[in-house]
Amino acid sequence: MSNPWLKKNPFMSMWLSSAHSIANTARAHATSAVKRESAAAVNKATKDMFGLWTGALPAARTTKRRKKR
Repeated sequence: MSNPWLKKNPFMSMWLSSAHSIANTARAHATSAVKRESAAAVNKATKDMFGLWTGALPAARTTKRRKKR
C-alpha cells in the first residue's frame, strides 16, 4: 500500500514554482540595487579624490580683454 503523503501534489508544485520565481525576481532587484549604489559610491570617491589632487594645482590665469570703442 502506498503512502498518500509521499504522492506528488500538482498544486504544491505550482505554488512552489511561483514562490521561487517571485523570490528570484526579488533577489535580482536587490542585487541590481546594490550594484548601482556601489558604482555610485565608487564614482563619487573617484571624483572627490581627483578633485583633491587637482584642487591643489593653481588655476590657469585668464586675461581680460578690453572692449574696443
